[in-house]
Amino acid sequence: MLQTSPGVAGEGDWPNWRGPSYNGTTAEKGFPATFSRTENVKWVADLGGIGASTPVIWGDQVFITASIESEGGTVALCLDRITGKLKWSKKFGEGLKQDDRSTFAGPSAVTDGKMVYFFAGSGHLAAFTVQGEPVWSHDIQKEYGPFAFQWTFSTSPVLVDGQLILQVLQRDVAAGDRGFKDRKNDSYLVAFDPNTGKELWKHIRTADAVLESLEAFSTPLPVEIDGQKQLVVIGGDCISGHELNGGKEIWRWGTWNPTKISHWRLVPSPVYGQGIFLACAPKNSPIYAIKAGGKGTLKQDSVAWQTDEKGVSSDVPTPAFYQGRFYVLNEGGKFISCLDPDTGRVIWKERLNATQKLEASPTIADDRIYLISHRGEVFVVQTGDTFKLLLETSFGETETKDARSSIVPSHGNLLIRVNEKLFCIGK
Repeated sequence: MLQTSPGVAGEGDWPNWRGPSYNGTTAEKGFPATFSRTENVKWVADLGGIGASTPVIWGDQVFITASIESEGGTVALCLDRITGKLKWSKKFGEGLKQDDRSTFAGPSAVTDGKMVYFFAGSGHLAAFTVQGEPVWSHDIQKEYGPFAFQWTFSTSPVLVDGQLILQVLQRDVAAGDRGFKDRKNDSYLVAFDPNTGKELWKHIRTADAVLESLEAFSTPLPVEIDGQKQLVVIGGDCISGHELNGGKEIWRWGTWNPTKISHWRLVPSPVYGQGIFLACAPKNSPIYAIKAGGKGTLKQDSVAWQTDEKGVSSDVPTPAFYQGRFYVLNEGGKFISCLDPDTGRVIWKERLNATQKLEASPTIADDRIYLISHRGEVFVVQTGDTFKLLLETSFGETETKDARSSIVPSHGNLLIRVNEKLFCIGK
């Protein structure tokens, strides 16, 4: 097997779904203040198929996936960041989709500059060199059991401390014809050697939720608390912290669902800022701020605060944390809110003039929040304690729908995916 040493991310790199700090932000500055489908467009790439995966950038390479009908599956793509031209493409996942709401090209890649790792909702996990050489692959459903999800599964792999970690939080009984019918379906974390694909460890992650409320479409969050590196996982009506090596549970808090409603699947990933983990309960329920540093089963006093204002919630997008503020997007109500992490006080809440909901998670750079709707409508909002809409434009077309990929600020450019097209915006 090929052995590589990971590179060091440079300023401007966006190596995973939520960026270099895992919170949807970058410290990089110098992005264009105004842009549109025709202004400050450096290039437009045709990806050949749709998908909700967010671009991942390292140096002059852009990694993204697409569900390509002519290929019959999910394809890993590498584009030249300067020109937008295709460097290489590799099919790694079989099948296009299992329902009409999404495709298997939902999870985002992760890279260390030497290798790049792709996962598809079909359960196919594949490793390539950044030059496109296949290194290893797994069929997670074949090797670990069929997924028990009502909808198309999506989670992005995490690369941390020499481990590639994948989360599968699913219902314990079959979801129709999906999952084991004759035995329990376990939820688990599994870690692989990034160089060889060999399993390093697997941890069964239990929960007391029922049916669909056991399902999570979130991505684990690597974080260091009091000198201890942890992996924070959310789903199954609870949030938990785990040791990076072995997955042993350190702490857990729950629940936002005391009556055990059975259809509360969980989508937003956890986000950390200023000693607080945010847990976004589903279906317009509150957001809970959990104090970091706890051990064991946490009691209610571990909840620093919870939101109670209508519209300050998130059923799908993951919040961002930037310069001492949480920014929360309510996809259906189309509200963007700024929250004080110490008290949960809503500093401002404003509604965006979007014609469709906004399910892509917000990203932030250079004191600007970038948001995109299903229709491809783009909004740029100023960060800080006063709301200001800086830009409203559209990258969608008449038939555009279900655009869910987050806008990525990287190397002075904005990468905006609207289904099968990827726009690069730059000065």
